[in-house]
Amino acid sequence: MSAAPETNMWARFTETFFRPDLIDQYAGAIGNGVIVTCEIALLVVVCGLALGMALAIVRAYRITALSLVIVGLVDLLRSMPPLVIILLMYFGLPTVGLTLSGFVVLWLVLTLVLAAFAEEIFWAGILSVRKGQWEAARSTGLGFGQCLIYVVVPQAVRMTVAPLTNRTIAITKNTALGTVIGVGEILNEASTAQSFSGSATPLMMGAIAYILLFIPVVIVGRWIETRFQWRRA
Repeated sequence: MSAAPETNMWARFTETFFRPDLIDQYAGAIGNGVIVTCEIALLVVVCGLALGMALAIVRAYRITALSLVIVGLVDLLRSMPPLVIILLMYFGLPTVGLTLSGFVVLWLVLTLVLAAFAEEIFWAGILSVRKGQWEAARSTGLGFGQCLIYVVVPQAVRMTVAPLTNRTIAITKNTALGTVIGVGEILNEASTAQSFSGSATPLMMGAIAYILLFIPVVIVGRWIETRFQWRRA
C-alpha cells in the first residue's frame, strides 16, 4: 500500500524536474548559455584582477589626487549592488547617446566591481609587507618602482590569494544577473525555456549547469589557496 504513493511521488518529481523530452529539446540552448557564461566569467576574471592590481600599484605611489580618485571610485563600486549598476548603464547610457550591448554592459560592470574589491585586497597585501623588505630592496640599488614590482607585489599577491579567490568566485557567479538585460547566459536560456515549456525542467538543467561549471572553479580555487599559502616554520 505504501509503495504506490512513493512511486507516484517520484514520478511527479521526475515529471517536474527531469522530463526527458524537454532535456533533449533544450540541451542545446543551455549549452549555448554555458558558453556565454564561460566567456563573460573569463573576461571578468582576467580584466578585473589586472585592473585591480594596476589601481593598487598606482595607489602605492601615494599621489594624493590619484589616490583620492581611486578610493572614491572603489568605495562607490563596493557599496552599490551590481544589479543596480547594470540597470543604470544598460538603460541610462542610451539617453546620452551611448548604447552598449547587454554582453558588454555585464562584462564591464562585473569587471569594475571585481577590480574594486581586488584593489582593496591587493592594497591590504602591499601594506602588510614589512618595512624591512622595502629597506632591504632599496639598499641593493632598486628604485621605488622596481622594489614595488619585483619585491613587494609578489609577496602581497601570495598573502591575498585566499580572499581574492573567494571574491573572484562570488563575483563571477553574478553572470546570472545578465538575464535582466537579455544576455544569453545560463539563467536567461533556462528561464526562457521554462516560460515556453511551463516546466521546471529547464531551470533544473540550468542549476545543474551552474554546479558543473562552478564546482571545478571552487576546487581549483581551493588548490590555489593551498599551493600559495605561507608555509609554517
